[in-house]
Amino acid sequence: MILIGTKCQLTQTVTEELTAAAVGSGALPVFGTPFMAAMMENAAMTALQNFLEEGQGSVGTHLDISHNAPSPIGMQVWAEAEITGVSENGRMVDFKVSAWDERGPIGAGTHTRAIIKNEKFLAKCNAKLEG
Repeated sequence: MILIGTKCQLTQTVTEELTAAAVGSGALPVFGTPFMAAMMENAAMTALQNFLEEGQGSVGTHLDISHNAPSPIGMQVWAEAEITGVSENGRMVDFKVSAWDERGPIGAGTHTRAIIKNEKFLAKCNAKLEG
């Protein structure tokens, strides 16, 4: 049973490789939004992982976030995901996600993940190559 309120927090230091300029989402050497989004998704995936059965995984299906403050190279950033809801059939899981740096909040939003059977999901994906 997936427990509402379960949280996961991940931390990293902003490097040149994690900037908007490096990924092409902007031109400045500040923490890039795609990397903040990935941290939020990773925190959600990690929070959910302990509730999954052998052979199951989860994939992101929706992400609605804002990135409200810049973080410079060298500063620590962290993202947190908290499980806020589970669909009636137990396959869709909703999260509140947020991110901070050493000076305060930098982003927030919501995220939804679908619980999948890894092999079935990959077979469906790879079938696209077969025409």
